[in-house]
Amino acid sequence: MIRFDRRLLENFDWIMLITVLIITTVSLINLYSASHVEGLNSSPVFMRQLSFYLIGFGMIFTIICFDYRLLIKWNYALYALVVILLIAALIFGSTVGGSQRWINLGFFRLQPSEPAKLMLVITLASFYYRQDTGKGFTLKELMTPICLTTIPFLLILKQPDLGTALMLAVIFGSMTLFVKLRWSTLAILTGFCATVIPIAWKFILKPYQRQRIETFLNPENDPMNSGYHILQSKIAVGSGHLFGKGYLEGTQGHLHFLPEKHTDFAFSVLAEEWGFVGALFFLACYFFLILWGLNVGLSSRDKFGFLLCIGIVSLLFWQAVINLLMVMGFLPVVGIPLPMVSYGGSSLLTTLISIGILMNIRMRRFQSKP
Repeated sequence: MIRFDRRLLENFDWIMLITVLIITTVSLINLYSASHVEGLNSSPVFMRQLSFYLIGFGMIFTIICFDYRLLIKWNYALYALVVILLIAALIFGSTVGGSQRWINLGFFRLQPSEPAKLMLVITLASFYYRQDTGKGFTLKELMTPICLTTIPFLLILKQPDLGTALMLAVIFGSMTLFVKLRWSTLAILTGFCATVIPIAWKFILKPYQRQRIETFLNPENDPMNSGYHILQSKIAVGSGHLFGKGYLEGTQGHLHFLPEKHTDFAFSVLAEEWGFVGALFFLACYFFLILWGLNVGLSSRDKFGFLLCIGIVSLLFWQAVINLLMVMGFLPVVGIPLPMVSYGGSSLLTTLISIGILMNIRMRRFQSKP
């Protein structure tokens, strides 16, 4: 139900909007450089991302018109829709680079695994809100959220997309730690994870996925093949020094040494051209947005809003941390984009929808519990 309440305008989250606009501006400037082709005023990649941003901001202002608590009612229907899209991607989806992740809609290629991450946040927040008795969840009570996580996890793993599948597990772990668990439940889950890791290495991970991890541990062993991405990224980040080489002057990106420079390694381009100072300013804005998201959760009047904020902040935080550690050579290349920075319509729209939900919760913090 759309509400026209004067207090909603009074509580509009200008701080989050301004922060997102700053990050958007920096991201578009960086993408223009990363996708720039000599002789062209603007690249098709830049124009598509700009159109996705305009659509995404339109979605933000649409989302804040509706009470976020409606998600409690509709979450399972939306969850089922995302699962159907994931199945459709496996059956009818487009294959790029050996992965079948996209559904071609003609005007747009949808990657269902991106909205699946946000949908899992909403579903787990709804479940924990409705089922929390304050006594602590038992392992039996956690079987439902475990199953809700496992279904999209396996469908995404089948594509294959190990990085995104692991993000679902990270979201589940992050949100579950913010609800009350019994100590026995926590001990069993910890023991289970410790047991699964060596089994997954031996029987679940594909050879190229194990190769990525081995390359991360020693990229110099294969500098012209699987270690190439990491080495070139580290060169780009390090060569920026204090103030960078200058806008459109990055050699690693513009001489095509750096692969995936507008997607997974977009931050490498930024660090090379703007240096330590520019990268630090961008990261300060980025992590201020994450901290402000936590503040929105703390100011929420109901537990559902709090859990939604925790889930969305976890999603943004872990994707950012994994991508940044990846481009600096501290983690293996797993294909996790930097939200709002890496090129990609599905990822960008999912992130901006998440921002819209955070702004929605902030605007309605004065309202009573549902």
